[in-house]
Formats: sequence, structure tokens, C-alpha cells
Amino acid sequence: MSTDKKALRRVAAASVIGAIIEWYDFFLYGVVASLVINKLYFPPGDAATSTLLAYATFAVGFVARPFGGIVFGHFGDKVGRKSMLVITLMIMGLSTVAIGLVPTYNMIGYWAPGLLLLFRVIQGIGLGGEWGGAVLMAYEYAPRESKGFYASLPQIGLSVGVLLSAAIIASLSALLTDAQFMAWGWRLAFGLSFIFVMFGLWIRLNVMETPEFAKVKSSHSETKVPFLDMCKRFPGNMLLGLGARHIDGVFFNIFSVFTISYLTSHIGISRNEALIGVMIGGVVLTIFIPIFGRISDFVGRPRLYAFAALITAASVYPAFWVFTHAAGNTMLLWAAIAIPYGVFYAAVYGTVAVFLCELFDAKVRYTGISFVYQFSSVTAGGLTPIIATVLVTLAGGSPWLVCAYVAGSGVMSSLCAFIIGRRAVRSNLEHQTEDGVNRRRQLS
Repeated sequence: MSTDKKALRRVAAASVIGAIIEWYDFFLYGVVASLVINKLYFPPGDAATSTLLAYATFAVGFVARPFGGIVFGHFGDKVGRKSMLVITLMIMGLSTVAIGLVPTYNMIGYWAPGLLLLFRVIQGIGLGGEWGGAVLMAYEYAPRESKGFYASLPQIGLSVGVLLSAAIIASLSALLTDAQFMAWGWRLAFGLSFIFVMFGLWIRLNVMETPEFAKVKSSHSETKVPFLDMCKRFPGNMLLGLGARHIDGVFFNIFSVFTISYLTSHIGISRNEALIGVMIGGVVLTIFIPIFGRISDFVGRPRLYAFAALITAASVYPAFWVFTHAAGNTMLLWAAIAIPYGVFYAAVYGTVAVFLCELFDAKVRYTGISFVYQFSSVTAGGLTPIIATVLVTLAGGSPWLVCAYVAGSGVMSSLCAFIIGRRAVRSNLEHQTEDGVNRRRQLS
């Protein structure tokens, strides 16, 4: 095994492990939002209102993510990828532990939701800078023929992070009585973050800076303000990337966050049964993410992404049909989560990282992919559980307005990916023509 391959594997491991910890921290809050936060951190009253308020604090983390993407993207494009990954991991870990220590509404009144909001904002800022750095460490180290595969590996962090958070909450819920779980049991899951973060820091401190960024630094070609440079040189790619990424955030939050509340409140299955369904989907998703990442190395990325967006969005209809007609059959319910979320969605999430990386050059790539991914997370991610809850309420418990919302997102994302592909083909043709003209001039 060559030194380069050893370094590549070490970087891939650091990216994956760090991403798992970051996503565990971020979505642990989403898992407990409709189970604990809505009951303990808001004034007693209407259950639906409390759930919406809990989802609102969940959404705040998404709103903060673009700010983190811009700030850490800026320094990641000027100082380096590695140092930003260490800082963001520490931010996420400390804020997650802090959430687990916040007293309830009955203890400190409105200070309780206020502190939750503060720590969710800090979490969002940390994750906003984390994702881009983790992806770039893998993407910029990988050889050209395998960039899709290696860029997909940090994406496993999301599925494993969600799986881990759901598994820990489900285990605590099963081992403890309801009174124990609500009193202190759920806080243990947040406290575990400290151990995870220490392990992640040890891994990340032992990797080197990426070769692509090292070349930028050695040539002193860093841009002064990466965000402004990105807006100037890549405005079309930035806007189209925002649109293409939309189905990713919408679909994920429907199946990993909203379905837990929907299945327990409207279908009547137990909390653990809903969590197990999400966990099964997470296992399947973990398997298929690198498979589609590898497929993207052989198939045009925009084309693959465009078709994946449509198929993924369409799968929401049979899934929710099964939810409403399963008649208590938990195996059917789990399959209705695992197939759309684990297989179809993997075609989107396994390719989105490399798809976005190729929209920007190394000088602004950290800023570019972080901004596109995190800004679209506000509307496509954090607001989705709120929008879905409102749509179900308006429809009297029927899920079909939610399905229409997901389908519309899929059509928009597919169209944007298709346009990106056409622009890339046209750009390649122009470069080939220009190269041919230059060669003829040299020969004449």
C-alpha cells in the first residue's frame, strides 16, 4: 500500500468519523423535539402548538447554518480545511452537552426555551462550517477517477449520526420508565457527545492539509474575500446549486424527523416502533450512499442527480399510502420508510457532495459548497417539519398535501440539475474549441 493510499484512507476515516459525531449532535435534538422538548420546555397547553414550537427551535439550527458556512468557508479557503474542522467539532460538542444540561420550563420559565434557542444557534453555526470541510478533505485528496466515491463517504456521517441518535434514544426509552426517561434519561444522550468529540478530535488532529488547497497556498493565489469572489465568478452555479439541493433537505427531514411525529400522533404506533423504522432506514441508507457515490464516477453527475431527484420525490406517495393503510402492520411501515429513505434517497445524498464540489474551483470551493448546502437547508431542511405539520393539520390529518410539497421540490431540483448539466456540456465544448484554436495557432 502506498503512502498516498494510506493518507487517503486516514483522511476518509477522519472525515467520516467527524461527520458522524456532528450529525449525531445536530439531529439528536430533532429526534427528541416531538418526544421531550415539546413537553418540558414550553408552557403547558395545546399539544400541537408545543410541537410546532419545538420544531421551531429545531429550525433555528438550520437558520444559523448559512452563517457558519460563510464564516468557516471564508477561513477554510484562506487558512485551511483542517483547522476549521477541529474548531467546528469542538463547537458542536460543547453546545450539544450544554443542551442536555438546560433546566426545564417548570424550573426556570422562559429562560428554558431561550437557552435552547441559543445553543441550537451555536450548533447550527458549527455544523455550517463542518460539512463543507469534511467533504473537501475527502474530495480534494481523492484521485480524479474516484472523487464521487470518496466525497460520498462523509455523507455516511448523516445516516449513521441519525441512526446513532435514534438508537440511543430508543434504547434509553426501552430501558427506563417513562418518568425516568423524561426526568433525566434523555439527557444522557446529549452527555455522550463529550466522549464522541474527544475521540473525533484525536482522529482529526492526525491528518494533513489537502493537496489542492496546499497548491493554492504555495502559489499565494488565495482570494481576499472568497464569498464575493464566488458571487462574481459563479453566480449561476450558486443559484442552480441552491435549487438542485432542495429535494435533499426536504426529503430527509420528512422521513427522519416528521415521520416520527406523524406515525405516533396520526397513525397511533408507539414511539419505539417509529424510531426503529427510522433506524432501519438509516442502516439501508448507509449501505447505499457509497454505492451511488461510486456510480457517479461512471455516470454524468448532473444526469444521475436529476433522475434521482424525481424518483426520490415520487416515492413519497406510495410511502404515505402504506402509512395510512398498513392497519398496524409494523413490517409494512418499516419497509415504507426503509425503501424510499434508504435506497432512493441514497441516490440523491450519495451524489450531492461531489455534484456541488464540481460547481466551484479550489479557491472558493469551501465557501461555495458550504453556502449552497447550508443556505438551502433553511427552507429545505429546518422549515420542512413545520411546513409538513401545518399541511397535515390543514388537511385534517391527511398526508397528501405533504406529498405534493415533496413532489414539487423534486421537480425543481431535477430541473436545476438538468440545467447544470447542459451548462457543463456547453462549457466543455467551448474549452475544447478554444484549445483547438490555440493548438492551430502554435502550429501555424
